[in-house]
Amino acid sequence: MDGVDPYAYMQEVATKLDDLKQRKEIEDVLDELEYLFEVIPPELQDNAEQLISLLTEKLSNVSE
Repeated sequence: MDGVDPYAYMQEVATKLDDLKQRKEIEDVLDELEYLFEVIPPELQDNAEQLISLLTEKLSNVSE
């Protein structure tokens, strides 16, 4: 994720949140966000936490 603009990436995730339907794609985005969370400035972490929470909830509601 080198060279990724965290603002743009989180905005992209937020806009495609409803389109994420399959477990694998949700897990992939969740993994990327969790990595991003570790390297972004603290002022962006609240937004990342919200997206992570939404994705985790969505993942729990997806069937295999």
